[in-house]
This record gives sequence, structure tokens and C-alpha cells, in this order.
Amino acid sequence: MEIDHASKTATTSKPEKPDAFTRYQKFVVAVLAFLQFTIILDFMILAPLGAILMPALGITTAQFGLVVSAYAFSAGASGLLAAGFADRFDRKKLLLFFYMGFILGTFLCGIAPTYNLLLAARMVTGLFGGVIGSIVFAITTDLFAFSMRGRVMGVVQTAFAASQVLGIPFGLYLSSRFGWHSIFLMIVATSAAVGVVIFAYLKPIDGHLKVRVDRSAAHHFIDTLSRPRYLKAFATTALMSIGGFLMMPFSSAFSVNNLGISLERLPMVYMCTGFCNILIGPLVGKLSDTIGKFKMFMIGSVMGMVMILIYTHLGITPIGMVILVSILMFTTISSRMISASALMSAIPDPQHRGSYMSMSSSIQQVSGGIAAAAGGLIVVQTANGPLQNFDILGYVAIGAMIFTAIMMFFINRMVNEKREAAL
Repeated sequence: MEIDHASKTATTSKPEKPDAFTRYQKFVVAVLAFLQFTIILDFMILAPLGAILMPALGITTAQFGLVVSAYAFSAGASGLLAAGFADRFDRKKLLLFFYMGFILGTFLCGIAPTYNLLLAARMVTGLFGGVIGSIVFAITTDLFAFSMRGRVMGVVQTAFAASQVLGIPFGLYLSSRFGWHSIFLMIVATSAAVGVVIFAYLKPIDGHLKVRVDRSAAHHFIDTLSRPRYLKAFATTALMSIGGFLMMPFSSAFSVNNLGISLERLPMVYMCTGFCNILIGPLVGKLSDTIGKFKMFMIGSVMGMVMILIYTHLGITPIGMVILVSILMFTTISSRMISASALMSAIPDPQHRGSYMSMSSSIQQVSGGIAAAAGGLIVVQTANGPLQNFDILGYVAIGAMIFTAIMMFFINRMVNEKREAAL
């Protein structure tokens, strides 16, 4: 069995003394975080543009929903299609190829004059953009020792919060002033600059090619999919995504209709929550490396269950309290996601890392869609506005978190056994 070179200096289940970052590693973390910011902003910006897009293109809510979901569907499909080839190339070249495709798709969105062309452009964007996240995580695992990955994931994951605080408000401002095409063209310009930096300064990442057994893409795909420990990790990823996405699509409607937050003040809730998570993400990553990734995951899970119980049972609430509860709840989400990503990065062997990450990314996309659909069957909006059964949705999310915690116990044990075998 091939062993990650970073594991050779690792200890067992006890937390390690975190290693220091080199100057080049700091550069890699920064550029990957900024790259993730552009990808996530492109994915997240479309939903808030609904009020501008629908009248501009003369489309229905169902058609707009299809535009939003087209990215996720094509991203999920491309992740599976790329899995067989993900470990056959230098990861820098693979990243640049898919990033250029993402830029092209975003540019097509920025010039699309009709609904059908926008729909096709979103599919192109998802086809390339959906694979980039898995390449980023594969690069992270290749270049950083296990004792450093919590901090790396903590910084990279702040891209979600940064897009919420900086990208979406600025994007909405541009769209309202210059038209909805302008935000996509801004993302193209920013992404092109990031692409030039990656091309010029990121070193080749081809260590996995030295240990890879030369097989066909189909054989490589089947080999990755048939490994028992990978299947356990995929199942854990699916369950964690379901628990995380169940409530997310309905949080804004719950805030407005049940908590009494006006639409005008709702952006303040998201901005305050996102800003705090920009600060908290790196801290959570550092704690994951210091006290242990599984321990950090369990702390986040227990706190998350408590916050979900509180949040889903709130009535009309002052905006200050809503902001505080939202910050605490999203902090627990970050704690789970960052620590789990860092821990499960040790699961794949170097020669399967790209394939494993591609499959995992696809599973996240599909699981998130299933969760959103399931949540829609549970939650009901009354004629006078408030959502019903949101508390039941919370109980289902807590149940998924409990089962995820059980599965993460076995994942942690597998990781420890693998790393002990490398000593």
C-alpha cells in the first residue's frame, strides 16, 4: 500500500506540534484561497441575482431554478468523468486547464443575451468549475503534511465567508448599476489575474506520477471506487453534506417569515456572519492541528446540535440576537467542515488522490441536491408567510449529524491505523 510521504514523520492519534509554513507554502495557501473565492462567488452570486435576472430575461421562477441547478448537475457529472484522469497529469496543468474552462464559461455568462444561452453557459461553467475544488484539495494534500492541513483548510475555506461578505454585496451593487452581466465579467477579470499568477509562480505538482501504476482511466476509476475505506469515506461525505444542506436553502425565508427580519436588513445578518467566519476559519484550522482533527470535529458537532435546536425554535427575534445565533451556528459548521476535510485528506493513497477527490466532490454536489429536495418536502410555507415544520427539519439535521459523528469515529480510526503502519 502506497503511503503519503507526509505521513512518514507523523505520530499516532495524539495531536502533533504543528510545523511552520515556508514562504512558498504561504504563497500556495493564499493563491488557492483566492482561486476558491472566485469559484464560490461565481456559484453563489446567481441566486441573489434572481430579482434582477427574471424580469431582465422574462423567465419564470422554475426556469430560474433550472439555471441555478444546472451548475450543480454539470459539476457533479464532470467530477465523475474526470475521476479516471485526475491522477494522470501534473496537478498544476490540470488546475490551469479546468480554470481556463471555468473562465470561459463565466465569460459566456457575462455576454449571454438570452435564457437558453445563459443556461448553456452555466452548464459549461459547472463542467469545469465543479472539478477545481477537488484539484485544490488534492494539491493541499500533496504539498502539506497532515499536521498542517487543518490550518490550510481553515484559510482555504474562508473563501466561502469572503464571498458572502465581499463578493455578493459588491456583485449586487455592480449588477444594479451596470446590469447583471457586469458581475460575471468582473469575475472573469479577477480569475484571469489569478490564472496568470498560478501559471507563472506555482511549481509543478507531479509527485503522485512517480508512484502511480499506469492503468487505463476506466480501470483507475473502478479501482478507486472499489476500495472499502474509500467507500466508507464517500458515505461519510454524503451524510455530512446532507446534514449541512438540509436547512441552508430555507434559512433566508425562515429569517424573514419566522424571525421577523426585513429583507432590507437581511444582508446585514449575512455580512456579520461571514465577516466573523473569515476570522474564525483560520483559528479553527489551527485548533484542528493543535488539539486533533477528530476532537475538533466532535466539538463542532455537539455545539452545532445545540445551536440548531436553539435556532429552529426561535420566534420573532431582535436582529442582534439573530446575528449572534447565526455566527455561532456557522462557526460550528466551519468547525465540522474544516476538521473533517483535514482528517479525510489522509484517506486516499497518493496515486488515487485526484480520483478520490473528484468522486468526493461529485458526491457532495449530488448529496446537497438531495438534501435540498428532501428539505422542501418537510418544510411547508403557510398562506400568511411563516414556515412550518422547520423544527422537524432541525431534528433531521441533528440525526444526520449524529450518524456522521459515528462514521467519523471509524474514519479517524482508519486514518490512525494507516499512519501507524507508515512508521
